[in-house]
Amino acid sequence: MRRLRPLSEAECYARCYRGWDATVSLVKLEPRRPRYELPVSGEDLRRSFEVRIDARAEDLQAEVDAAEAAAEAA
Repeated sequence: MRRLRPLSEAECYARCYRGWDATVSLVKLEPRRPRYELPVSGEDLRRSFEVRIDARAEDLQAEVDAAEAAAEAA
């Protein structure tokens, strides 16, 4: 591609670092959507997940204890 004219150092800097130049156009972005207010916070989710994991560990330990007791009785 052949340039119509050589660019000066100032023009190159302006193009690289978003300086204003009539030949450079900036893209306008749409504004972000508003965030919704959620009924549960992330911290609440983490706590309930911990409770569920702990309950599962207790259930597994109860099953292991029952299996050991059955093995000893047999």
